[in-house]
Amino acid sequence: MAKSIVLGNGNIYVGLNERALVSDFYFPYIGLENQVQGELYHRIGVFVDGQYSSLDNSDWAVDIDLAPHTLISNVKYENENGISIKNNDTVYNEKNIFLRRMEVTNNKDYKRDVKVFFSQVFGLYGSTFQDTAYYDPKENVLIHYEGQRIFCVYAQQSDVPFEDYSVGLYMTEGKEGTFKDAENGQLSKNGIEHGQVDSTLGITVTLYPGETKSIEYWITVGESKQEVYDLHAFVKYKSFDHLFATTQNFWTAWISRNKPDFKNLSNNMVSLYEKSMFYIRTHIDNRGAIIASGDSGMLRHGRDTYSYMWPRDGALSVTALLMAGELSVSKRFFKFCNDVQEEEGYMMHKYRSDRSLGSSWHPFIKDGLERLPIQEDETALVLIALYEYYIKTKEIEFLEQHYNDFVYRAATFLATYIDQDTNLPLPSYDLWEEKYGTSTYTASTVYAGLKSASKIAEILGKSSDKTFFEDVSEKVRLAIIEHLYLPEEKMFCKLVSKEGVRLIYDKTIDISSIHGVFFYGVLPITDDRVIASIETIKEKLINKEGIGGVPRYAGDEYFMRVSNKPNPWYICTLWLAQYYILQSRSISDLTVAYGYLEWVVNNTPKAGSMSEQLHALTGEQLSATPLTWSHAEYIRTVHMYIDRYKELS
Repeated sequence: MAKSIVLGNGNIYVGLNERALVSDFYFPYIGLENQVQGELYHRIGVFVDGQYSSLDNSDWAVDIDLAPHTLISNVKYENENGISIKNNDTVYNEKNIFLRRMEVTNNKDYKRDVKVFFSQVFGLYGSTFQDTAYYDPKENVLIHYEGQRIFCVYAQQSDVPFEDYSVGLYMTEGKEGTFKDAENGQLSKNGIEHGQVDSTLGITVTLYPGETKSIEYWITVGESKQEVYDLHAFVKYKSFDHLFATTQNFWTAWISRNKPDFKNLSNNMVSLYEKSMFYIRTHIDNRGAIIASGDSGMLRHGRDTYSYMWPRDGALSVTALLMAGELSVSKRFFKFCNDVQEEEGYMMHKYRSDRSLGSSWHPFIKDGLERLPIQEDETALVLIALYEYYIKTKEIEFLEQHYNDFVYRAATFLATYIDQDTNLPLPSYDLWEEKYGTSTYTASTVYAGLKSASKIAEILGKSSDKTFFEDVSEKVRLAIIEHLYLPEEKMFCKLVSKEGVRLIYDKTIDISSIHGVFFYGVLPITDDRVIASIETIKEKLINKEGIGGVPRYAGDEYFMRVSNKPNPWYICTLWLAQYYILQSRSISDLTVAYGYLEWVVNNTPKAGSMSEQLHALTGEQLSATPLTWSHAEYIRTVHMYIDRYKELS
């Protein structure tokens, strides 16, 4: 299930599905140990006038958004039974507490008792087995636990606790779960169960015609029973309203403090900018990892999720945040990279949030030949981001601290992992993680990474390092121009490999190739080869049917839903927008880039969650949703636009 909204505080990540029900709950690391995953989700049911209905049913119309200028959901449900519901969900920014305020309204002209049921199911430590759930009569709470993963659940209305509950088996031994018990309006009050379990609590509100009342619901999370009880007592002591208000105020202040002048961008573009900032932050673990996506729905389509830190995605997210003036989280990201960097200087494919190595499909040996199972751009992009961090902060001590540990080792690797015949980088996997060779995009990032390392060395007075990295970077740049541009195809190639001394070209039209060349400064935006490559993209790659947009490359079959029609990606479409921003010579020239930003907004759901790619004809969001990189690329493009607008004014 794609996530319509994600909430978090750097220790907790809560994903709401397409019905805005809890369907992901990461703790204690973002992206690691999803305590609600796969097909599990928390149900909400309503019993009124002798009839039961669940909010996950289509008879409830649902409208999903974030509340303006803050990381709080604003979800509205309407039903022909005359009941309307509004949910505002958030994660308390200071402690590990999920908060939900539900407003229930009676739209009929007579008094009614409305009973709301909240059902919880957890898969603690990522597994639904060996869990225990019980009702604690002393504290009047429901507890789910296994080992050091404890969840405490509670609800009240006007300080009156929930009056009904049950604990039972979930989808095992012929039992569907306690959520089924709620369908007759009463729960069995079973007090404990173990194995694969769920729980449900019920709370009744009496509503006169047109009346609205609020239910307050919360989950406290910890690694011990005492911790979750203390957090529960903390909510009671401080009050739900206080915690909710302070969380709202925190996120409003967070998004407002570096607010740029958005020039002529529309209100919808500005709104998506704010939501993108929130969603990027939600994917950042407080210990430094920036995960690609927390969407566990990916398990329905493959063997794994995107809940890892790719150094590439992390570095690009950091550069977006730096452009937005958000500096604090960057330090932790660079410390993370410093800690996991291989002794030889490169970054591996991906990592878990606890700094351990992530899963991979890149072999160390193929056809009897050893190969380095990396994507070299991931190493280069961290160097680029670190230099950009210094430009923004001028924190020279931080730069010095990471020079010997990270910069020197990474840049030395890039400078020596070079083919002596061509001066191109030696083979690695391309940024799409599919092909092994030397891609134009990777070579471009290696050039820019070495340039960044050279500038860092110069700042720190390391003249010999500066000269070495600079010399190699220029050789790589010239090699890209000499070997990777294909005059007949009017395009930079996707990738080359070698057979002896002969270069074998992959001539697939791939937008990352030309993006790498102009974005990382291999050639100026006005160069004829850049212009010709963009024209080739427009002619042969842009989706001319359906919703439009730009796919990754010709023939891309990943999540393809229509034969021979690759899906457009937000990232790739925004890369084209960036080209038009950079080549603009007047404000009127920015119209084309504005149109691509408008395309992104028009093809993004109201709540602002951007997927990896879209169905080529229908615009349905496909693959991981939200994808941090999509949001980061949007932030980068917006800042490029408003900066260029200022220059041209």
